[in-house]
Amino acid sequence: MKIKASSSFLWFLRTFLVLSLLFSITSSIPTDEIRLSRRQLTTTRYTTIDQFLDPHNIIRSELGLPPLRWSTRLANYAAWWANQRRSDCSLVHSRSDYGENLFWGSGRDWTPGDAVATWADERRYYDYYTNSCYQNQDCLHYTQMVWRSTLKIGCAKVTCYNGDIFITCNYDPHGNVIGQRPF
Repeated sequence: MKIKASSSFLWFLRTFLVLSLLFSITSSIPTDEIRLSRRQLTTTRYTTIDQFLDPHNIIRSELGLPPLRWSTRLANYAAWWANQRRSDCSLVHSRSDYGENLFWGSGRDWTPGDAVATWADERRYYDYYTNSCYQNQDCLHYTQMVWRSTLKIGCAKVTCYNGDIFITCNYDPHGNVIGQRPF
């Protein structure tokens, strides 16, 4: 006995079989393996740059400011200065013509995002109307981050010989010009 099937029925049957096969294959792959392969595709350098750049640009966008661009020149300078501080991890500025934010953290578990968050937290100490920091508070790291005319950034992180973390970001052109508002 010969059975005739319509072309739409055959199309439906083929589609069903293909989709069933795909579902059974993908459901047998553990999701941890999928995450691991995605993580392996992300380079450390790209992730480190993003950890510095993204939070800066999120804060700047909230104020309607243009995003900063990553500068290899500034990053190389920051790396050079960070390596100068490796022996003592002291928060000493480099005395360059760049704007510069410094961060020190005890122990090895500090990330670029931690440094940027610490600087950004100074926002609460900045008074836009008087263009100054609240009494006995520091806000100049924050104002450097959001300085309107600053266009480029480069940062570096080192582990000091004592095991602590030293992070520096350099900004060009520098901000914190006396008498001017950051934004």
